[in-house]
Amino acid sequence: MQLITRLSLEYCTVLLESCIQSKSLFQGKLIHQHLLKCLHRTQETNLTNFDVPFEKLVDFYIACNELKIARHVFDKMPHRPKNVVLWNLLIRAYAWNSPYEEAIDLYYKMLGYGITPNRFTFPFVLKACSALKEVSEGREIHFDIKRLRLESNVYISTALVDFYAKCGCLDDAKEVFDKMHKRDVVAWNSMISGFSLHEGSYDEVARLLVQMQYDVSPNSSTIVGVLPAVAQVNSLRHGKEIHGFCVRRGFVGDVVVGTGILDVYGKCQCIDYARRIFDMMGIVKNEVTWSAMVGAYVVCDFTREALELFCQLLMLNDDGIVLSAVTLATVIRVCANLTDLSMGSCLHCYAIKSGFVLDLMVGNTLLSMYAKCGIINGAMRFFNEMDLRDAVSFTAIISGYVQNGNSEEGLCMFLEMQLSGINPEKATLASALPACAHLAALHYGSCSHCYAIVCGFTADTMVCNALIDMYAKCGKIDTARKVFDRMHKRGIVSWNTMIIAYGIHGIGLEALLLFDNMQSEGLKPDDVTFICLISACSHSGLVADGKYWFNAMTQDFGIIPRMEHYACMVDLLSRAGLFKEVHSFIEKMPLEPDVRVWGALLSACRVYKNVELGEEVSKKIQKLGPESTGNFVLLSNMYSAVGRWDDAAQVRITQKEQGFEKSPGCSWIEISGVVHTFVGGEYRSHPQLAQISNKLDELLVEMKRLGYQAESSYVFQDVEEEEKERVLLYHSEKLAIAFGILSLSPDKPILVTKNLRVCGDCHTAIKFISLVTKREITVRDASRFHHFKDGICNCGDFW
Repeated sequence: MQLITRLSLEYCTVLLESCIQSKSLFQGKLIHQHLLKCLHRTQETNLTNFDVPFEKLVDFYIACNELKIARHVFDKMPHRPKNVVLWNLLIRAYAWNSPYEEAIDLYYKMLGYGITPNRFTFPFVLKACSALKEVSEGREIHFDIKRLRLESNVYISTALVDFYAKCGCLDDAKEVFDKMHKRDVVAWNSMISGFSLHEGSYDEVARLLVQMQYDVSPNSSTIVGVLPAVAQVNSLRHGKEIHGFCVRRGFVGDVVVGTGILDVYGKCQCIDYARRIFDMMGIVKNEVTWSAMVGAYVVCDFTREALELFCQLLMLNDDGIVLSAVTLATVIRVCANLTDLSMGSCLHCYAIKSGFVLDLMVGNTLLSMYAKCGIINGAMRFFNEMDLRDAVSFTAIISGYVQNGNSEEGLCMFLEMQLSGINPEKATLASALPACAHLAALHYGSCSHCYAIVCGFTADTMVCNALIDMYAKCGKIDTARKVFDRMHKRGIVSWNTMIIAYGIHGIGLEALLLFDNMQSEGLKPDDVTFICLISACSHSGLVADGKYWFNAMTQDFGIIPRMEHYACMVDLLSRAGLFKEVHSFIEKMPLEPDVRVWGALLSACRVYKNVELGEEVSKKIQKLGPESTGNFVLLSNMYSAVGRWDDAAQVRITQKEQGFEKSPGCSWIEISGVVHTFVGGEYRSHPQLAQISNKLDELLVEMKRLGYQAESSYVFQDVEEEEKERVLLYHSEKLAIAFGILSLSPDKPILVTKNLRVCGDCHTAIKFISLVTKREITVRDASRFHHFKDGICNCGDFW
């Protein structure tokens, strides 16, 4: 140490040169301390002697990847360095290692001190701009390049091409590229790789690759740039051509090229080819290769194989292959697809041990995994523990709530997301809109639509499909059709959503017309289309049309009916009371009828009071095992309707013994963005109880005057007739309608949603209410929509 302190400043500079070569951090820091002591002790007014050793010190710390210390030394130098090389070194270090903002900031500070950038400065600072997608900053720097007449420099022009292409300014990139007098392989690679990053640019990438070969020979970096574009469009033919080219040129030994080819085969669903490439790569495989192979299995829906491969990767973990957050997130996604909670939980533990749990991408996939496995409370606990959350985090938790039947919580989370200052993305809206649809929360759904228009999300097919479904389920079928008609691009899901929308509103003829339009536009219907179409026929009593399209589905379109199709046909025939035909149809089914098929028939038995057949069907359901309380309730209600109270009671006892609880009738109505819920018979806690009760009594008087008589067969308790009338009057949908009449102006339509099917008495009563009040009333029940106006329902009493 004493020897070092006696060294001259010149000798310090020589020693630092040696430290840069050896990256000896310890010795470099000793020299740093010596320089600081010399600086502190010096009495010189001219400190220029210190400039060179301090510049060399900055260079040394950059070489040792100690960027923070290098910047501190740079900022504390006795004189602001005029050496552009030192500025370039720091700018380059930030451009390669981040924070990228510092590279741009240093560039402008350099200009502020009157230091002129040279041909090495611009490629570094443009790299920082491309990393940040700072288009405006990059354009200003481009202007500086023109001012200094450096645009003809091949390195600077290449950096400009790379910057514009990576920022999506493809026309600007092409303009700079076309003006280049000389293009080397790096310039061509920048152009090709930049264009391949952007969807829809495959044709341009292919054209550039052909043109390049007239100028320079492609290298392995060229192939690496082209392969993502080939994978993006799933072009197997071009993938094979490039593979052959790589074999001839000897590029397949390059791990990056091999991984890219593997990825192309995976995206093109050629899993055997992908696996063959993977196995041929032998020991040169890196973590990215393993991740690509796992991803290929996922794309090709070989989820179990993906999981097994990942387990192999874990066993190789000690052999130098380091797992990345991307690989871990991919495998967690596999667990989500398989709903494999056990493996997913193990990976969560691994993420905690490895520190990857702090990675936002890994955290978001864990959220999604727990939600898809139905562990929504676990997902919410983890969500609350996350230090960093983004739109994807909120989307995962919203989607989880909605998929697990908690629409109200999902909508609340959607609102909380906006209050936290995080803007919803397209996927967020596609997850939140189903919650609005389920709750018939038109106010929030309409606001989300406005937001989607402002953000340009209505160009996205998935968002538009969710909007169609939301408006249809909120009773706005005309608005749903407007969204459908204005879509830029419609997929099969769009048509199916609109067809089923017409079906649940009982507008079967429109559904059939839309199906014809779909075919005339050249779109081939799928199996779901026919489920939607036959269901629409069922809700509108279009028996002949339903039967025709069921037969045509196989004969004309080659689609083999699934159980869902048979259930729809049984529902269609049963609703029409064609019990003999239904019986024959079920006997001829090539599949063993399940609970859904028998449940559709039992429902019709309840409507038509066919107790004998209902009992027979109920026994078949009991043998198969009822899926829900619905079939118990249908049989119990059917017995009650014909006065067989003991049998009805026995069914309810059996239901309770088997652990099935009857859901109470529940209806809700949205008033000024607030959803008000009513449960049948449980209305006394409502703050406007007195007004609702008085309104119902007033309506009952007026309805009776017009000929209404309570249908006591829909009271399933053995009580006096007068009491039955009071029970019927306080059914949940009547309570909600009375509240709507009190709360909404006379010109406003009323929309009520119910969790169960509307009973016959309520259906009759609402027709009278619409006549008495001169109001349009819409009720969405568990089966369909009922539009009441002037004493008539659009279902024609067929539901």
